[in-house]
Amino acid sequence: MCAIVGVTSNKDDSACLTLYNALTVLQHRGQDASGMATSDEQGHLNMHKDNGLVRDVFNERNIIKLKGNLGIGHTRYPTAGSYNYEEAQPFYVNSPYGLVLVHNGNLVNTDSLRNELFQSDLRHINTTSDSEVLLNIFAHALQKSNKSKLTKNDIFKAVDEVHHRVEGAYSVIIMVLGYGIVAFRDPHGIRPLVFGSKNNDTKHMFSSESVALDCLGYELNRDVKPGETVFIDTNGNISTHMYSNSTFLNPCIFEYVYLARPDSTIDKINVYSSRIEMGRFLAEKIKKELSQSELDSIDVVMPIPDTSKTSALPLSISLNKKLREGFVKNRYIGRTFIMPGQKTRKKSVKQKLNTINREFDNKNVLLIDDSIVRGNTSKQIIQMAREAGAKKVYFASASPPIRFPNVYGIDMPYVKELIAYNRDVQEICNEIGADRLIYQDLDDLIAAVKKGNSEIESFDTSCFNGEYITEGVSKEYLEELGANR
Repeated sequence: MCAIVGVTSNKDDSACLTLYNALTVLQHRGQDASGMATSDEQGHLNMHKDNGLVRDVFNERNIIKLKGNLGIGHTRYPTAGSYNYEEAQPFYVNSPYGLVLVHNGNLVNTDSLRNELFQSDLRHINTTSDSEVLLNIFAHALQKSNKSKLTKNDIFKAVDEVHHRVEGAYSVIIMVLGYGIVAFRDPHGIRPLVFGSKNNDTKHMFSSESVALDCLGYELNRDVKPGETVFIDTNGNISTHMYSNSTFLNPCIFEYVYLARPDSTIDKINVYSSRIEMGRFLAEKIKKELSQSELDSIDVVMPIPDTSKTSALPLSISLNKKLREGFVKNRYIGRTFIMPGQKTRKKSVKQKLNTINREFDNKNVLLIDDSIVRGNTSKQIIQMAREAGAKKVYFASASPPIRFPNVYGIDMPYVKELIAYNRDVQEICNEIGADRLIYQDLDDLIAAVKKGNSEIESFDTSCFNGEYITEGVSKEYLEELGANR
């Protein structure tokens, strides 16, 4: 779920401030580490990265050093590799030509690729990151051209080889020093990547979400297509190429449930509108699940800040119930879902949320959340509601039970960490301490999101139904992921 950004501009412009501002807008996609790399048309590289938030990693002193009109940036949410500084992106190799990469997603055949790189390709991998593996796959493919001067077709051919060898989800931006910036998306388009321009198409930006373009005055041109490569050379010329093998758009539906900002548009689907529809569908499910006496007993609907607020509004209208804010969020605490480690997440919930007791006192409340992953947050929130005076606590999730690992760049790799694993809805309800628990149906979730773009035939919903789009996700692979947690 990392954020990636790529920028090209006029020779007299500086890319670093644009990158910095874009990364702050996309901070919600990763809080573990941040990094930027810049270059000029001659290929001089400048780079700075470290663990921490964008505002903490970068200051006036190191930003001044990031000179050049081309640049890429990254905020890290670790799903593969460790939490060490060495895992922070961008990654750089100096052979061939000088290559710098940022990557969002997760590869599922990293181990075999790492062995191939060492034994056959004679390339050394210094970290446990799948992003470094991906960079070296591209570098090895590019080296086969054996030219002193690259062409765009050489770059396209190298990306095609990446698609051929790599399995998993990946949106990638690579700066080829002295040549330009290349961006591409896996043949299934699982992880997002958008493209925009401004100043009469003299400035261009790639971004994980459209909100970065909006906030910085860029016009959203389009999404990068699954299997598509977009290359912008140092003179600003744009070339595109499509992978010849089968490509089929299967965007991750969890982007719309939780990951993306509501003011983003991804694959022509407005995230805010999709969450509105989730609320409408969920309201109908609640009407079916609860008895009339239970429905009548609900005094207020309360969203869990912040993602579920959008869904809670149409839901409260449909149920004809008051919408109240019972929880206040500490804006200086990061998203608990993407914090490393169970202990950190548990500790952060109480620090992140506080109750407005009078809104709970002697009331039956219906709490709305975007999803229930491990259940720890839900359990603590329900307990907080009871301590604040709630008589009954009903709990509803805008997404279905998460019963399977997500292997495509979301931190749900181990099935036994998921509260819905081997539990039915009543057992989950008992575990989190709710009086009633209602989940969104998967068909309704798909319908809610698909309303934004009826041309999308399917989504990656693997964490809900265990159906994985790519090859290589075997029972043995999933067991190995769990063993490495």
